[in-house]
Amino acid sequence: MKIQQVIYASLGFFTAFPVFASDTTLDLTQSTIGYVSLILFGLAYCLVMAEEFLNLRKSKPVLLAAGLIWLMIGYFFQQQGQIEVAKRALDHNLLEYAELLLFLLVAMTYINAMEERRLFDALQAWMVSKGFNFRTLFWLTGILSFLISPIADNLTTALLMCAVVMKVGGNNAKFINLACINIVIAANAGGAFSPFGDITTLMVWQAGLVSFSSFLSLFIPSLVNYLLPAFIMSRFVPTTQPDTISEYVELKRGARRIVLLFLLTISTAVGFHGFVHLPPVVGMMMGLAYLQFFGYFLRRTLPGSLAKKKAIALANRDDAALKRLGSVVPFDVFKRVSHAEWDTLLFFYGVVMCVGGLSLLGYLGLVSEVMYTQWNPMWANVMVGILSAIVDNIPVMFAVLTMNPEMSVGNWLLVTLTAGVGGSLLSIGSAAGVALMGAAHGKYTFFGHLKWMPVIALGYASSIAIHLFINGSMFNV
Repeated sequence: MKIQQVIYASLGFFTAFPVFASDTTLDLTQSTIGYVSLILFGLAYCLVMAEEFLNLRKSKPVLLAAGLIWLMIGYFFQQQGQIEVAKRALDHNLLEYAELLLFLLVAMTYINAMEERRLFDALQAWMVSKGFNFRTLFWLTGILSFLISPIADNLTTALLMCAVVMKVGGNNAKFINLACINIVIAANAGGAFSPFGDITTLMVWQAGLVSFSSFLSLFIPSLVNYLLPAFIMSRFVPTTQPDTISEYVELKRGARRIVLLFLLTISTAVGFHGFVHLPPVVGMMMGLAYLQFFGYFLRRTLPGSLAKKKAIALANRDDAALKRLGSVVPFDVFKRVSHAEWDTLLFFYGVVMCVGGLSLLGYLGLVSEVMYTQWNPMWANVMVGILSAIVDNIPVMFAVLTMNPEMSVGNWLLVTLTAGVGGSLLSIGSAAGVALMGAAHGKYTFFGHLKWMPVIALGYASSIAIHLFINGSMFNV
């Protein structure tokens, strides 16, 4: 019986999403449509996990599976005279996805705008030109990953720091492997204590289960999760100094002001959620208007700015500056929107609709009973983190949110922490790890990461213990 419960619990992480309001439910967990839907989603997710080997974008299989699952649901519920039940479920899932899509679209647009204004290039150039030794670079890239990922997303942060490591590491495969592991751990840990650091934390915040300020309670556990493995691994990083690379990057006009606008946008989203109790996505969309008006200002004032800079370059006989000024392209907000990670955004749609369809078929109640009634919620939440190292943490967290078990704030913070940092246990457990295996191909590998898994697991267990100790009072709320 216990084996059967474990199997049901494992399936549940693929078969749950936000519940819909209805008075009538059909248990189709043992029906043909239920089994076929499970198989479809399982096959689609196998293709997602093999993305790097097949060169098949991850959105494609889940979009197809979502369409087929809802086609079967629509036909079956129509035959049963309950098509309105299916429509309400579909509407609910579409609304959930729309909020997530628009929120992420604004965040990605700001990140792309900062990248276009060369903020990340400037940071990278500063780091490689300072002449730090390998161990200092190991710590610097890790600490910056931990500090940047709560504001930017952990994937962008990891790629930025990896570029620095690759530039200064050269052929030092040992340093590159250790530094990349450190970056993955730091980026995932940094994203765990901020609603903006990871998709999973964003979902928990938007669901209203944890307040914005409560996420800060995870700062120390997240810090321990990063520092403990980093300290042990740093003992194996050489203190020799790489060749210094002299590089200077000039920020484009308005770069710093875009950072301030992004911070203002985040504040606006928090304000909408905290003061007027509206979804934070409304504040994010308002923040997009800030960037649009600033883009309009940059375009209108560009001719005057170029004229002044050209006059200075002519006076100084700076041919390089004149050439650079001649290729200046006006800032375009909509171009930044078009550069969003659309494959990722469409992948989220596929996951939402697939898992939403499976929830409608009745798997949610079955799994919720096993995970959060027959098991202790604390151990269930620890298991969430371990599963997220094997499976993407997004469907795992969506499943927990769908079950919506009666849990204390402390337990909701625990599952947020474990889902966020559990992916660091394996290189394939997070978007940051998968991306760095591609960026540092052959030097940061699955088995290179696996070798250090015991050390990473020590950090994982320690962060949970620290959370239980310092935030123990929250488990009674």
